[in-house]
Amino acid sequence: MTWLQSFSLLRVADLKHDLLASVVVLLVALPLCMGIAVASGIPPGEGIVTGIIGGLVVGLLAGCPLQVSGPAAGLTVVVWELVQVHGRDHIGIIILLAGVIQILAAWLKVGYWFRAVSPAVIHGMLAGIGLLLLASQFHVMIDAVPQSSGLANLSAIPDAIWNSLLTSNDAASSHHEAAWVGLLTISTIVLWTKFAPTALGLVPPMLVGVTVATAIGAFHQLPVSHVSVRDNLFWVINLPQADDVTHLLDMSIWAKALGLAFIASVETLLSATAVDQLHTGPRTRYNRELFAHGVGNSLCGFLGVLPMTGVIVRSAANVQAGGRTRMATIFHGMWLLLFVSLLPFVLRLIPTASLGAVLVYTGYKLMNVQAIKELKPHGLSEIAIYLATMVAIVTTNLLLGVLLGLGLAVGKLLYRTQSLQTAYLHDPHSGKLILELSGVATFLSLPRLAQALERTPPLADISVRVDELWHIDHACLKLLESWETLHAGTGGHAVIPWERLHNLADCQITRTAPHDERSQRTAI
Repeated sequence: MTWLQSFSLLRVADLKHDLLASVVVLLVALPLCMGIAVASGIPPGEGIVTGIIGGLVVGLLAGCPLQVSGPAAGLTVVVWELVQVHGRDHIGIIILLAGVIQILAAWLKVGYWFRAVSPAVIHGMLAGIGLLLLASQFHVMIDAVPQSSGLANLSAIPDAIWNSLLTSNDAASSHHEAAWVGLLTISTIVLWTKFAPTALGLVPPMLVGVTVATAIGAFHQLPVSHVSVRDNLFWVINLPQADDVTHLLDMSIWAKALGLAFIASVETLLSATAVDQLHTGPRTRYNRELFAHGVGNSLCGFLGVLPMTGVIVRSAANVQAGGRTRMATIFHGMWLLLFVSLLPFVLRLIPTASLGAVLVYTGYKLMNVQAIKELKPHGLSEIAIYLATMVAIVTTNLLLGVLLGLGLAVGKLLYRTQSLQTAYLHDPHSGKLILELSGVATFLSLPRLAQALERTPPLADISVRVDELWHIDHACLKLLESWETLHAGTGGHAVIPWERLHNLADCQITRTAPHDERSQRTAI
């Protein structure tokens, strides 16, 4: 069914629900679009343009109809680093390439594989992003300039706190006043989240926080920085220049585009999976969703604005507000366009410190310390991967941190595939020697299996027991066959349960391993 045919089946009742839901999504998206843009080191108008593209373009093509796309906190760190290295005017080509890579990945039908990431890596990635976001936006929240790196931002927080406690009558923009605006925003968000009246439960806490801070700041005419938005939204568009084409010969540009595409795709498809759990409607078509975001990011790169992903905060608001079809997402894009076209003066009333506070709160939520408790039952190695990913992201960059986490997760998997345990036992009744095999036997376990077989006495009458063996591959089967022949040639006798071994070789591992660190297996 084409998208045109799907629109013909829309019911008036669905449109009514979608209209109401789109207004709620607009109220969630507007402060986040601007705040993420400011956190990325570019004008807030670019974030709004990305939100408009996410609604009007990606919403039309999406494989997850109820997912809402736009600027995402998960890409803030990546974009900020790109701006520092290449400048705002030259990152469009990287975003454009990332979108093309996503389209190619969708054409190759690898959308499902982007979901094949260890939960420990995902939680570690989000925690690292959250910590970096909190550290950088803490300075924005007091009208200060963020430092050049995550570690520098963290180390400068004590000085920032001290500056926020000082008052200055001479300063054109007081850190003290801005800090109070930020604290007011966060306090309002927390209080509204916990104590909002039921009838107003759909009003987004972040919008309430920004509205309260804006109103009080305007009433008292506080000397703080405000959002800078021009009347003409198209001034933020920065089309590719001729010299940008020469960057295509730079392999580092392709590497950064590949990293951006990977992270954006992971965040988008994980968000789509979460959205599927929130409703009972059509399930996500992952390759179509990946293609839609590839088109969206290609367009964002061409226009020189922020990249996008699927965003669970906006998507959840869409579902909770009663959105039923993709029209809710499309309507939200229309409202964004109309709002910034007709009411730009309202945006200029918003204190920058308030948007920084929204991102500080978002960073704190992304860190989600509760994830450590969720990983603990699966072994200390999962917590180690989580912490290593988070620390690497904070100390290096997002791509290297994620690659390290993936490498550790794959290394753990390889280690688990070598978890073959061998033990020689004596049967007191028959006097026979028993070789007990347990765990997983793959080609990586060949040295261990060979050493165990070589210890067998030449004339021994031996039975091989495989009751606790979960899987065996072709390489280990061939080794056992060769050893059986050799052992028989030296006068020995071996009883091997070949039928069970061949069944184990033909089947995937379905047996549940004991919940201890030695035998825990994790699917990557």
